[in-house]
Amino acid sequence: MTTAELVRMGESLGLDAVGVARAEPYDDTERHIRDRRARGLFGRMRFTMARPEVSCHPELLLAGARTVVSAALCYYAPEPELTPGRGRLPRYTRSDGYAELREKLDALGRAIGGEYRVLVDTNHHVDREAAARSGVGFYGKNTMVITRRHGSWVVLGTLVTTVELDATPPLATDCGSCTRCIDACPTGALDEPGVLDATRCLSYWTQAAEPVPHEYRAALGAQVYGCDICQEVCPWNRGVEKRRHDAEPDAGAHVDLVEWLEADDLAARYERLFVPRNDVRWLRRNALVAAGNVGDERTRASVERYASGDDELLAEHAQWALERMGERCR
Repeated sequence: MTTAELVRMGESLGLDAVGVARAEPYDDTERHIRDRRARGLFGRMRFTMARPEVSCHPELLLAGARTVVSAALCYYAPEPELTPGRGRLPRYTRSDGYAELREKLDALGRAIGGEYRVLVDTNHHVDREAAARSGVGFYGKNTMVITRRHGSWVVLGTLVTTVELDATPPLATDCGSCTRCIDACPTGALDEPGVLDATRCLSYWTQAAEPVPHEYRAALGAQVYGCDICQEVCPWNRGVEKRRHDAEPDAGAHVDLVEWLEADDLAARYERLFVPRNDVRWLRRNALVAAGNVGDERTRASVERYASGDDELLAEHAQWALERMGERCR
């Protein structure tokens, strides 16, 4: 199979971008990870940053590895208008794009032949670096990989194979002088372009074990998980928004805050996400913050119950939410 045939097959499988790179060490990426970890920019995050000696070495992930195939799958769908009493999920969580991408890459690996390994949403490989090397996308100033046709509204995955294929070139483009993501970030997490300070990132704090810092709570607004601000303002994302504007609005975009505070099966519903697998209380904590920011009177009874409860983490956030509600009603 030639690289051109591989790309065409990827497109026929429904992949939105496919590229090829050699299975070689990501030396610069490994150095950046170690440097930023030493600076404390990752906070308590681990993921691919925990073991760069593994995640930056695709040549070690499969015996006889010769080629890295990178793929992107767009998950964008229009979003309905947010109504009172509801919280907002980031776009990537609303469907299991990773599961779909994993299946497509597995089919691609079988078609190529040889030995292969599929890596999707795993700590073993820095998918963004493979995507940048192979021309699937380029690094934006918000640290996201940006593709030509679908912007950063994509999930990324990788196929490591023993079959040798010609590499595709990196994209000859970048963000230029644009600083919209940097300017829009309410906490200054992107003040150093191309470098994320996770300890100042809203998405990080919705997934952290600690209390959400007081100075960041109002900035979360209705967000109950993650954050899309730096993607929403990116000019590269305008194209897919225009092409898909007439699609059905995403029914999973918003959640009922009372339901999130009261439901017994919340962890089971969102088990594929990082947080519920660790502690579903973090989701309830986030819902309390959102209730304080945008909740209506329907949420008050649930918030008051947590404010007088025995769970110190949730009680403190509930008390803050009640105070915030009071400020909004003045």
